[in-house]
Amino acid sequence: MYDLRNGTPEIPVIFGEVLFDCFPDGAAVIGGAPFNVAWHLQAFGLSPLMISSVGEDELGKRVRDAMSGWKMDTRGLQTDSEHPTGSVKIEIIGGEPHYTIVEHRAYDHIDRAQLPAIGTASVLYHGTLALRNRRSREALEALRSDLDAMVLLDVNLRDPWWRKEDVLASVDAADWVKLNQDELGLLSDADSVDERLRARRFLQRHGLAGLVVTLGEKGAFVCTSQGGFADVGPAAISEVVDTVGAGDAFTSVLILGLSQDWPLALTLQRAQDFATRVVAQRGATIHELELYRDMLQDWS
Repeated sequence: MYDLRNGTPEIPVIFGEVLFDCFPDGAAVIGGAPFNVAWHLQAFGLSPLMISSVGEDELGKRVRDAMSGWKMDTRGLQTDSEHPTGSVKIEIIGGEPHYTIVEHRAYDHIDRAQLPAIGTASVLYHGTLALRNRRSREALEALRSDLDAMVLLDVNLRDPWWRKEDVLASVDAADWVKLNQDELGLLSDADSVDERLRARRFLQRHGLAGLVVTLGEKGAFVCTSQGGFADVGPAAISEVVDTVGAGDAFTSVLILGLSQDWPLALTLQRAQDFATRVVAQRGATIHELELYRDMLQDWS
């Protein structure tokens, strides 16, 4: 892989779900926002530690094989003998896909007692889906307590697996938060129709160091507690093959930029550029290292 760490021993710690999208024809595609982020960071040379859990089943074996083949650290991947590997059941109804995130999966039961020794970490990244079960929440709380690292929360509101008070508690425990404009509206009490003002008030109310708001086709913006602000406009996309995982691609470069102290505007632009490259591919996890090499060459 490609080492951008300049010798620093700090690593990103990625916590949360790894799962498979299971289609009616029997196909199963690996994913999960934390897993996708870790996958990209590995290719960018940051050697992330993925903390999750899989079942003693064929899908769990596929996760381990995929991580090993990508040279990812598997010390944080637990094996659960009682619960199967995470899955999303996809049904085609009236020609449209419908998704059911199956409950009681292995990633709901990440065991704090099995967390590996980590040392120093640059960032602790997590989403919201894997916090739907108390056991995994306790594991994350142990990590937050033990690690002296920036906490980045990537909000992913998936009905019915979230409650506003629980998500806001995670916001309060974070340093940086990334969410989309709809999620900001759901979580914010501000009545301002101006999204930038609403974002600024949300950041201040929850004591955040930084807040990233994605706007779909309109781009994204970031504001910080120090008064910093940057935005990026719509991406120039020539081809869209698959939008699944575009947000995770964006997040991976956000983490890369924060770890490398890139300027905010440059970080957003590069995150947008990478997400644009990913949507031109099939699937959220890209297996061609040349894509990452090309991006790094462009950024150098």
